[in-house]
Amino acid sequence: MKDIDMYQRILGLKKPWFVEDVQLELQERRIVVRLKHSKGVQFDCPKCGTRSPVHDHRQREWRHLDTCQLMTIIQADMPRVKCADHGVLQVTVPWGEPGSGFTAMFEALAIWWLGEASITAVSGMLNLTWDQVDGIMARAVRRGMSRRQAQPVKELGIDETSYQKRHEYVTVLLDRDRDVVLDVLDGRGKEGLRAWLEAIPQEDREQLDHVTMDMWEPYINAVKETVANADQKICFDRFHVAQHFGKALDKVRAQEHRSLLREHGESPLTRTKHQWLRNAQRTDNRGRRDFMALTRINLRTARAWAIKETAAALWDYTYRTSASKAWYRLLGWISRCRLQPVIRVGRMVRNYLWGILNAIIAAVNNALVEAKNARIQKIKATACGFRNRSRFRRAILFHLGGLDLMPCGIGDMHFAHTNS
Repeated sequence: MKDIDMYQRILGLKKPWFVEDVQLELQERRIVVRLKHSKGVQFDCPKCGTRSPVHDHRQREWRHLDTCQLMTIIQADMPRVKCADHGVLQVTVPWGEPGSGFTAMFEALAIWWLGEASITAVSGMLNLTWDQVDGIMARAVRRGMSRRQAQPVKELGIDETSYQKRHEYVTVLLDRDRDVVLDVLDGRGKEGLRAWLEAIPQEDREQLDHVTMDMWEPYINAVKETVANADQKICFDRFHVAQHFGKALDKVRAQEHRSLLREHGESPLTRTKHQWLRNAQRTDNRGRRDFMALTRINLRTARAWAIKETAAALWDYTYRTSASKAWYRLLGWISRCRLQPVIRVGRMVRNYLWGILNAIIAAVNNALVEAKNARIQKIKATACGFRNRSRFRRAILFHLGGLDLMPCGIGDMHFAHTNS
């Protein structure tokens, strides 16, 4: 009787459900808790909520939290009701959710551990198969997405992240105000992003203030075709622009380094790659006097470096007219610099200067998206990669979606998962 009363309290059972029996099966190293409901009761139809008579029963089992290191199994004859409108349906029970072979408390524990470890590690700790733990994660994400309240997005960040090798990508959409991943789309094409934006009500789309992204034409076209006044809202991320200048500088350095080695057998550019790529404005240059002296030598690399540093300083403007004049002065310098990698970047910047100026005046960037991208790569590394995009998407939303993942009735327990 004490065992029955203990499990009655642990499971939080209320009428008409009660613990009928508790059996200790030492050979199988498990405890079986048998549940039953009172006779003659009616249950709510799971679709319409109408009280309906019991049609029949089907025996089911659920894995519960272990008791004294023994596997605990909940058994019950699950009633099916006969609803006048919806026919014969299986009722829902308070200790578990439909389609799950685990109690809500067990799933909550698994979700909490999944926030800290990989699916493989959690399956080993809980003595489950990989697919069972993956199923728990899938149900958690479905719950979280269904509970997410629709809110207008004012600051949208768009970026791609690698899914596998061979240029396989997914598109990550971030609400920069709330710092949560809104969704993960297959590939990085226009149609997927356009469909996602079109699914947002028109009045909510009109509340978008800024859309930050890199200078990827499919993203630009998708936003232009779905968002009003997109030319004023699209902001190109400064870090991607700086990345293009950095790559052009490195190409110039590599070309000049090889040329000097062929002509003179030595080069002052040897082992200086990372020195050129550092941001001089954010570096204490007193500790690298040899490098600063190198920047004053008549080198093509020094000219490319000066252009890169000048471009980095142009993001501090606050007025569009002044910023525009400064960028056009830089673009004039680039067009005359005779450094082909830098000239190509200059042409690209000239084409997309409108979005760069939007970002400068709005003082926005994709730093939060890049931080999330780093977290995503860590998630991928922890899982040792993903076999398909759906599981990759699910893992990103599980960890970074800001979702309420826990089963119903678990919110006040100490299994709350933090999406940080």
